[in-house]
Amino acid sequence: MRSLFHLAYHVTDLDAARRFYGGVLGCKEGRSTDSWVDFDFFGHQISLHLGKPFEVARTGRVGDHMVMMPHFGVVLPLDDWMALAERLEAAGVTFDIPPVVRFKGLPGEQRTMFFFDPSGNPIEVKGFKDFDSVFAQ
Repeated sequence: MRSLFHLAYHVTDLDAARRFYGGVLGCKEGRSTDSWVDFDFFGHQISLHLGKPFEVARTGRVGDHMVMMPHFGVVLPLDDWMALAERLEAAGVTFDIPPVVRFKGLPGEQRTMFFFDPSGNPIEVKGFKDFDSVFAQ
């Protein structure tokens, strides 16, 4: 059995969200109305509703980085992560934290990158060689 994650949050412009999530990230658009749109976010459902995005602050210490909180994202197989990093760079996306290796040589070694959607929502995408190490201690 597979569980899907659902997350609903605010964006300020649905057309800009469609260009970013659909065009840049390559997410398939689902149902929509004049005030919200769903996307298949790497196998999970996100619902983007018109409104004021959540407030964020750089308060999360992870390794050597202070990251924006709250944030959301996805964990991808490393090859998919690398392809997405190249896609984002080619699209001219500005990274808050550019693609980097985190916890090198330690349990849970991963690639990560942080960026913002057009409404300022922070997104983290992680890449793992081995999904069994996602929860390694």
